[in-house]
Amino acid sequence: MAGNLSARVRENTPSAAGRFGVLERPDLRYTPAVAKETEHLYERVRDFIPAIEWPVFAPYVHAINRLKKERNAVILAHNYQTPDIFHCVADIKGDSLQLARDATRVDAEIIVQCGVHFMAETSKLLNPDKTVLIPDSRAGCSLSESITGADVRALKARYPSVPVVTYVNTSADVKAETDICCTSSNAVAVVDSLESDTVLCIPDEYLAMNVARQTKKKILTWKGHCEVHERFTAEELLAYKEADPSIEIVAHPECHPSVLEVSDYAGSTSGMIDYVRTKRPGRVLLVTECSMASNIQAEVPDVDFVKPCNLCPHMKRITLPKILDSLLNMTEEVTVDPAIAGRARLAVERMINLKN
Repeated sequence: MAGNLSARVRENTPSAAGRFGVLERPDLRYTPAVAKETEHLYERVRDFIPAIEWPVFAPYVHAINRLKKERNAVILAHNYQTPDIFHCVADIKGDSLQLARDATRVDAEIIVQCGVHFMAETSKLLNPDKTVLIPDSRAGCSLSESITGADVRALKARYPSVPVVTYVNTSADVKAETDICCTSSNAVAVVDSLESDTVLCIPDEYLAMNVARQTKKKILTWKGHCEVHERFTAEELLAYKEADPSIEIVAHPECHPSVLEVSDYAGSTSGMIDYVRTKRPGRVLLVTECSMASNIQAEVPDVDFVKPCNLCPHMKRITLPKILDSLLNMTEEVTVDPAIAGRARLAVERMINLKN
């Protein structure tokens, strides 16, 4: 009965376009006025976007920034977004944990999530009364798609007394079966906060293996991987070191443990950024998604970034034209079934409220 009621509620709820209306497409010509109003933004990305290409980007940047105000909308952008999005239209930027926290402090009526689908779901969980849009709902995640709520229920049946720590890079359905969520930056703290000597740390196998090296608890894993980070190898990184011993290797814990063993620093997205900002290495190799190096380089132009990076095809589905269409047409709205939203929200809030 509850499931049928939830379905009827969703059917009777007007779409975002019905609630907010659809706006006419603006003029996207590169006029002198557009050039003047966006010149300060081009300064942020001039090292990544050639001047000859800026007239293509600028009208979209200009239109999106105007539409945000008209719609009372805010744009959340993950560190893996391209520089034109990250530096020119985003209001809140960061890794999964930062975006999850900042999503709870948003005053705008509309959240446009520039990232992948699980991030938009998390924003909706934490802002149930706000409208959450994702410019392309096909922006998925290999890691998120490696596990389902049914899989977690099966694990809980197999290990009935073992608490479940689930990486935030998962669907709401998976979060709803979880005791507490974690990110790469707080995974060890979350695991150590639990009283059990054994913990299920899912779904990222490599993150769980790296957590196991830093805790006395027994860690049970799941064979989920990030298609960006799993492709890096220790052999490839050592080859860079052999060619130039001055290079500092900074790796993400979603990589295989052997990659972290040959790295100078291993940490979350925010940790990697802080390391580069603080240490200012002459040459650095970021073992993560390509766009992050470009986004950091805008802040630290004195650092030379070596880029054997891997692109995330899902993150790259988000583009300026799609963001503009999302704001004009109020698409694509992200909703979470009320039957699972409360339980999923609780797992995320436990993570956010954890005192380290």
